[in-house]
Amino acid sequence: MNQRESVVETQDEVLFEVVNGFGVITLNRPRALNAITHGMVRLMWQQLNAWANDSAVRAVLVEGAGEKAFCAGGDVRALYESRVNHANDHQAFFIDEYRLDYLIHRYPKPYIALLNGIVMGGGMGVAQGAALRIVTDRSRLAMPETGIGLFPDVGASWFLGHLAPTVARYLGLSGVTITAADALYCGLADVWIEGDAQGRLKAMLRQFDWDGGSVTQQTSKLAGQYASESADSADSAELLERLRAAILPLGRTWTDAAPLAQARATLDRHFSAIDVQGIVASLTEDSATPWAVETLALLRQRSPLSLCVTDRQLQKGRRLDLADAFRMELVLGHHAFASGDFVEGVRALLIDKDKQPRWRYPTLADVPAGQVEAFFVSPWPDDGHPLKALGEH
Repeated sequence: MNQRESVVETQDEVLFEVVNGFGVITLNRPRALNAITHGMVRLMWQQLNAWANDSAVRAVLVEGAGEKAFCAGGDVRALYESRVNHANDHQAFFIDEYRLDYLIHRYPKPYIALLNGIVMGGGMGVAQGAALRIVTDRSRLAMPETGIGLFPDVGASWFLGHLAPTVARYLGLSGVTITAADALYCGLADVWIEGDAQGRLKAMLRQFDWDGGSVTQQTSKLAGQYASESADSADSAELLERLRAAILPLGRTWTDAAPLAQARATLDRHFSAIDVQGIVASLTEDSATPWAVETLALLRQRSPLSLCVTDRQLQKGRRLDLADAFRMELVLGHHAFASGDFVEGVRALLIDKDKQPRWRYPTLADVPAGQVEAFFVSPWPDDGHPLKALGEH
């Protein structure tokens, strides 16, 4: 394949168009559940920066092609091949992916994510920074990284860190998949549009009147969070309020039927233990509760080292700002690939598919505390961190 063919192929994997003032990004690898490649990351970075300075684009919508997935994560096979072939492609991918995710969190124009179908890992990275996160009847959200010897990344230290601590630990450690109701309940979605969500949303966006009168500007926390610090910030904040006023009535912003709400008391009791071993011990004692039994089974499938690292990550993440959270995750990723369980986790799940990973440490009790702490030691000097510039402008 020549270079021109390669570029065209990558461009086909993510599509861009402008419709009635909305820059629309479509992740376009439906057969791969729209998993994100490095090429897609670079193209999204370029296009989002171009749209940020394009007066014809007032807001951005990101969606996935097909009905099965918004985005099932990063291209794990490519990352695996980079590691086993002693290349550094995986490191370059994470640097660029985290820069993209940070840009989305701080984007100067309203950024809307339509989370139809599977949303996992890297998909959460390009979704959770959105000013409006829309889930549907098909939405299935998860951060399942501990199952392949990794940790919840793409900013999860920050966005899980803003949830209730016990809920964050449950989601981050177990990697459980949740539906729209639980996403609303947890705080990982803003509105649930039932039925033909994609059709209803697209119809509204095509008809949206950008000049249809002003609304009283509300300096809500959400608007302020995503508004630019430039002179255009007031306009961006007002546009976001107008978009919220148009989109939120299409669905529901709360639900009394979230499964996690029903299990919350049990969840809080078990996931308030002092450490992962304490959580497992607590769940083990609660053998009469189906939720506890199911959760314990999930944890026992995960890498013990990854569980311990993730629990420490979530503790630290609650005290970090967004840029520092991404910097910490890049450090964790370096160690996870160099001395963690990633290669074995991917081998067992995707390569040999025996689903019998031989983790570096067979049990939680075998994981040395010093090994966990070593994951947080940066291999770069402070002034040499690849993400040093995040947050500087």
